[in-house]
This record gives sequence, C-alpha cells and structure tokens, in this order.
Amino acid sequence: MPSLRDIRRRIGSVKSTQQITKAMKMVAAAKLRRAQEAITRARPYAVLLEQTLSRVASRARAEEAAAHPLLSPRPARVAELVVITSDRGLAGGFNSNVVRRAQRFLVENAGTYERVFVSTIGRKGRDSLKARRVAMRKDFTGVHARLSYEKAHEIAAEYAERYLAGEVDAVFLLFNEFKSAISQTVRLKQFLPVETAPLSEAGASADFLYEPARAELLADLVPRHLDVQVWRALLDSAASEHGARMTAMEAATKNAAEMIAALSLQYNRARQAYITKELMEIVSGAEALK
Repeated sequence: MPSLRDIRRRIGSVKSTQQITKAMKMVAAAKLRRAQEAITRARPYAVLLEQTLSRVASRARAEEAAAHPLLSPRPARVAELVVITSDRGLAGGFNSNVVRRAQRFLVENAGTYERVFVSTIGRKGRDSLKARRVAMRKDFTGVHARLSYEKAHEIAAEYAERYLAGEVDAVFLLFNEFKSAISQTVRLKQFLPVETAPLSEAGASADFLYEPARAELLADLVPRHLDVQVWRALLDSAASEHGARMTAMEAATKNAAEMIAALSLQYNRARQAYITKELMEIVSGAEALK
C-alpha cells in the first residue's frame, strides 16, 4: 500500500499536469478562433473559383477547344499522395487518423498504380510514416511554423511542374477537413489532374464572351485554383488541429480532476486507517499498563 507521502506527491503531480492541460486548452481555443475565421473567409472564394473554372473548362471541352494540360487526365501509372499533419502532438487522434488513412490508400491502390510516391507536410506524419517504413519522396518543412499563401503557391507550383513533366500522373491531398471544434473529417481529394464538373452540372447553360480568350483565361484560372486548393487544405488542417487539441486537453483536464478526486479519497482513507492504527496501539498500551 502506498504511503501518505507517495499519495500526496502523486496528487501534486496530477495537479501540475492539470494546470498544463488547462493552459494548453486555453491557448488552443484562442488559436482556433483565428484559424476558424481564416478558413471561413477562404472557403467561399475557393468554391466560387472552382465553379468558375468548371464553367469555362466544360464549355471548352464541349466545343472541343484546347483545354489546359492540367485539366487533361491520362493513364495513371505513377501517383503521389501528399499527407498533411501537424508538427506537434497532444491533439487526440488528429494525426493518427490521417496516417492510418494514408496506409489504407497505399494498400488499396497497390495494384492500381505502378508506383505511389508519398510526401508529407508536418513532422508528425513524417515521423509516423518513417516508423512504418513508408518510403517518402519529400518532406515539406517549416510550412506550419509560418503558414502563408506564398508557401501554398510554392507547393502547388512544384506539383504542377511534376505533372507537366510527366513525372507523376495523379496527385492526391490527404488532410483533416474542419467541420467544428469537436468534429474533423479525414478527406482524400484529387489534386491533379484538376477535376471539373460536367457542363450540365457547372450551370453553364449559356456561354459568355471572354476577354482575354478562353485559353488565356484557363491559363490563369488553373494555377490559381491549385494554389487555393493547397491553401484551403492547409487552413482546414490548421483549424482541425487546434480544435482537436482543445478537445483533447479538455478531456485530459477532466480526467485529471477525476484522478485527483480518487487520489484524495485514497489519501483520506489511508490517513484514517493510519490514525485508527495509532489509536489502537495507544489503547493497547494503556490496557497493558493496568
């Protein structure tokens, strides 16, 4: 049975941990508000840009006009999976869910592609996949430290160049999509070639006069769309990370409070037993002196 000193020491340790988890919850909540505002502002622009691109590209296909090469699918022999996780842990299943989905993707598509490259954005995903001996092509470092649209542009431009050079035939983004502070969904999205809605679904019942020409417009819209898709995935992942961490730290704080209550009860019982034992020894000693 642990001594009273051991129980007191453990209660103090749990209380210190509780203070840390409570502080981390407050920090995550503050960061979540900013990240949620960022993704809320970015989503309408991304959706409208995708709709515009779908209309222009669908009309170009309908008239058999020359479409942008990044819109043209080809036989997929080589694919690449971009896994987006966080640089830090203590966020519940935020990172592990993405890593498990990445492994499932590799297993399910083992016979679909001749080769599948894996790249990572986030230290936790990199370390987890390395531990599972998954070969990686590239790790994009420092993205989460200073999250910026320019960094998203660099990543999108690199994959556009790889696709145009024929080094890869399909690119997928794997990340946590932000739903709410307590809900994040792992999403696998095709990045390249760019998927657009058919003409009937794109809402392009009537064509427009284009200035500049449709080909020039696509040349501007497609790279912009790729930049926004990477930027949106990074913002979704950041907001999901803070939400997951806030939820995890709230649960840890609650568990610490329950543990403190249980240890306090154990301490009081042990102290009561210790006092009762001393009283019995005193009474026994007094009886022996009679």
